[in-house]
Amino acid sequence: MAEQAEATFLKKFVGVIVNQPVSYPDDFQAPPEQSLRKIPIVPLLLPDPPKREEVGSTSIDSLSIVIKSLKPLKIYTLAVQSSDTIADIKSYLASQPGAPPVDVQRLLLKGKALADAKLLKEYNIKDGDTVNLMVKPGYDWNQSAEQPKVDIPAPEPEPPAKSPDTLEPGTTRPERHRRVPSVILSPSPNALIPLREGAPVDVALSLDDEDILPPVQAPPTPYQNVISSPHFWGDLLDFLSLRFSSRSDVENGFEEFFGASKRSLTPHQIAKIRDHVGITGMAGV
Repeated sequence: MAEQAEATFLKKFVGVIVNQPVSYPDDFQAPPEQSLRKIPIVPLLLPDPPKREEVGSTSIDSLSIVIKSLKPLKIYTLAVQSSDTIADIKSYLASQPGAPPVDVQRLLLKGKALADAKLLKEYNIKDGDTVNLMVKPGYDWNQSAEQPKVDIPAPEPEPPAKSPDTLEPGTTRPERHRRVPSVILSPSPNALIPLREGAPVDVALSLDDEDILPPVQAPPTPYQNVISSPHFWGDLLDFLSLRFSSRSDVENGFEEFFGASKRSLTPHQIAKIRDHVGITGMAGV
């Protein structure tokens, strides 16, 4: 019993001591045998950092690319660098005379659109390569181009004609242009007067006959209004250019859709659409 009581006392005493805070004097120093050992450091041989190369004019590849537009047919040659972005190329092109602004330009390479944030060298464009140019639907490139101004000289005042009495001796009166009287086709007023037997009969020229008047055409349907718009076929050509990599495949797909809709279009509308998209069919149809 005494041993158990002594063990219980020791446990309580140790618990009280452990919970007491430990305080050291200001001049306390730990003995050397209780200090932490230093970890040995093994020296490693590291290579020298690479030197920074200054980018000069010789380290950048200068290129000359061709920007070609089919509608309207225009060709631009630009001197660029391989580190330029596509947005920079559009800015260079917009500075050319007669070129469209940056916000309507679309640059295509083998039927694929070029992103503005990418560099020119990321598309593996070499010196002398051709990049296709298209404008966004709704922008009329032809009307936006500045037309050259032509100064038309003012007509000189004609001298007053001399009367026959004031002509100089030995001169003849010049022949003047005589105006041909106009012919008006209208019903004859004699048609209301009874004619005598054997008298000539006037022929009444009139366009009031229903057989002569042109047939009244029905108003176009909403479907015809859409497919007769050149901008609709321009949007379709842009969509096919994004889907097909070959230009021939793009034109073949366009002709398939356009040929199926020719029955609903007039020859004038067909010519206007082809002039807008820049694709001419067989025999110009």
